[in-house]
Amino acid sequence: MTLMKVKKRGLGHLSGLRNLLVNLKRNYYNKVWGMHLDPTCQISLSAKFDLTYPRGVHVGANSYVAFEARILCHDRTRGLYLDTRIGRNCFIGGRSLILPGVEIGDGCVVGAGSVVTKSVPPGCVVAGNPARILRENVVVGPFGRFADADETEHRLVAEGMA
Repeated sequence: MTLMKVKKRGLGHLSGLRNLLVNLKRNYYNKVWGMHLDPTCQISLSAKFDLTYPRGVHVGANSYVAFEARILCHDRTRGLYLDTRIGRNCFIGGRSLILPGVEIGDGCVVGAGSVVTKSVPPGCVVAGNPARILRENVVVGPFGRFADADETEHRLVAEGMA
């Protein structure tokens, strides 16, 4: 069976420049601010990390933090300065908010716009405000991509929908 891929459209031809900028931003956060962003993690250029307590930001290998997501490590009203951790192979959806002290286990997917107030066990899909577990024991690959995502993509291409 020949596998078909979706045609790249849009700004895909600028991916090299984007990757350069992401690498520079990640290195800047690690070296200047003291964060721990794994060299293999990907971050959107518009993602926001806590600069009040930057040493508390930890993002694991092969995880992706999408556009305008925010990861907080402090709460001035309660005087909290806590480490916030995102595990390996996670996907943090766009405009989500991860509150101080939260630990997101390996292989988790956080839905767009979610407010994560409590730690999430490994292999879960969470969404909502406050975020609740929607699915458990999910299997994801790098960057939180579901194991069956390639099959779905190929089927849509074959049907002419992608």
